[in-house]
Amino acid sequence: MNFENIRLEKELYGITGKSFTKALTEIDPDENYKGTAYEGLDAFERQLKRFDIKVSGSECDRVEKFFVNTESAVLFPEYIRRMIKKGMEEASILPETAAAVSYIDTVDYRSLVMSVSGSDTVAEGGALPATTVTLANSATRLTKLARKLSCTYESIRKQRIEAFGVVLRALGADISNAVNALAASSLSSGITASTIAGSSIAYSDLAAFWASMSEANMNVMLCSPAVMANILALDEMKLVVSDYMKTGRAVTPYGVTLVKCQSLASSGNIIGIDSTKAAEVIYGSDVLIDTDRLLSTQNREISCSVLVGVSRIFDGAVKVLKTVNS
Repeated sequence: MNFENIRLEKELYGITGKSFTKALTEIDPDENYKGTAYEGLDAFERQLKRFDIKVSGSECDRVEKFFVNTESAVLFPEYIRRMIKKGMEEASILPETAAAVSYIDTVDYRSLVMSVSGSDTVAEGGALPATTVTLANSATRLTKLARKLSCTYESIRKQRIEAFGVVLRALGADISNAVNALAASSLSSGITASTIAGSSIAYSDLAAFWASMSEANMNVMLCSPAVMANILALDEMKLVVSDYMKTGRAVTPYGVTLVKCQSLASSGNIIGIDSTKAAEVIYGSDVLIDTDRLLSTQNREISCSVLVGVSRIFDGAVKVLKTVNS
């Protein structure tokens, strides 16, 4: 079946276990377009081409272009979901902190927990050091994080789609900041914080903090914007400015990536982690949009949510540094 002949209906959003794009792709497989002008586009993007809806660039259409007819209107919730998800991805700290990502269909989850015991040096006939993996004592209950955008069709219909996309990405960033806060709290919960030597953070504090992780290799530090600014202002960090200009990543001379996390602003703490073994992120859903309400109320309200949890896998892969001596 050619993509131009597909009947678009809102029921494509209601298929259990399948996103709109996945359901559409099963009807219109991507492999059918290899070697054609549509190669590289997914099923949703081909439908945008079909209805000549331009979502960016100098010829970007207005929002009302989605509502030329009932079929093209079906594409609007998926555009919204994609923009919100893009905003979430842009603001997320999870790519730098998650060792594993799991997807489940329940509201709680018992993750694996790893512990290490014994000495690496084994005497003749002695016991071997052991790495023990067990199920967590308690289940990680997933948290629903949601946001609602109130607007009317009249207020957005004449807006450029790309400009409206900026609003949607900002909405996604707000949800992502809540996910980041959840991750920071879950990672640091129950960890006894060490403290800096003086009244303000020094390069020697960072070096000592990094070296304090003996059972893993600290490669990421989560910092509030203010603390990160203080670190970047240290004379020793001037040595890595050129690398930051090239990559956009702030990395200490000993290879630790600094990641800004707004939720740490109230505590001023730094969370140091080994991102290869510290945490598992669990999703109970992808980004969800209330499609029925969106299509039936002419956009008076756009609600979106995600179900997520974060579980610490290895306690030895997380350290906390208190940057304010009280």
